[in-house]
Amino acid sequence: MRRLPPLTAIEAFVQVARLGSVKAAAEELSLSSPALSRRVQTLEHFLGRALFERRHHSMVLTKDGEELLAKVTGPLDQLARAIETTTGESGLVRLKLGVLPLFASQRLIGKLPELRELHPELHIDIDTAAHGTARLGDGLDAAIVLSQTIDPNLYARKIDHNIITPIAARGLEIDGKPLTRPEQLAKTTILLHRDMEQTFDFWRKAIGFPDLEPVAEDHFDSGQLMLDAAAEGLGVAFMLDSHLADAADERLVKLFDTEVESLYSYWFACKPSALRRKPVRQFHDWLFANVCRQSATGEGAPGAIPVAA
Repeated sequence: MRRLPPLTAIEAFVQVARLGSVKAAAEELSLSSPALSRRVQTLEHFLGRALFERRHHSMVLTKDGEELLAKVTGPLDQLARAIETTTGESGLVRLKLGVLPLFASQRLIGKLPELRELHPELHIDIDTAAHGTARLGDGLDAAIVLSQTIDPNLYARKIDHNIITPIAARGLEIDGKPLTRPEQLAKTTILLHRDMEQTFDFWRKAIGFPDLEPVAEDHFDSGQLMLDAAAEGLGVAFMLDSHLADAADERLVKLFDTEVESLYSYWFACKPSALRRKPVRQFHDWLFANVCRQSATGEGAPGAIPVAA
């Protein structure tokens, strides 16, 4: 048999290629950055050519790297499916789903008993780590992500439309006065999610206050923590109307009478070929029939459907 490079080296190469960063890829594989770099270098030494251009904050595929990525992605997916089939439990089908924690807690977990009743053979492994779409076919079968657009090489379906919603503690006051006007935000702190960093800037321009500057902008990587922070009076959280509605938290209220459609939406995404697999198809069809408030676009051809700005 022809000698092959270590599978771990190929795995490291694919992760760096998809994420464009050694640090991000190392986090996904639970490795140190030096260890992951050594794996990539092992593959480059085996092939006798450079697969990446090393830049200050990123790794960019060379032409050889692009060709290799195109050739190994399909076989790696087939290998993963073969292993899954070999080690799978008899009679069970399993879905590896990437989903954001707030969506999972607010809109998914409570409805999973309905899915279990409909498809008792379907079991779901839930992964709440970042970079969901980048790991499709490499640890994940499908992902629910919050984004403006999705890689056009993926199948993508928007889960709903959303309105940007300023959320604050009930009775929050500024200088002893109720917070009722957008101009008063100049004396408070804005809370933003790292996946939705343009939300406040887009909102203030849309309502006619492009120069409105808050005291500070605090960033979170947890939607639930943002809601908790807002409830404690630490600032005004700029999130989606669904986040407030699903929170059902009497401590929180929507501020202002504004209706600005968000740049960001929740999307279901997977590789186009994944929809042919039973667990992905079952979950996809159930999700859009039972969880989504508004299926905005229907099932188009594979690819992202831009969010209207």
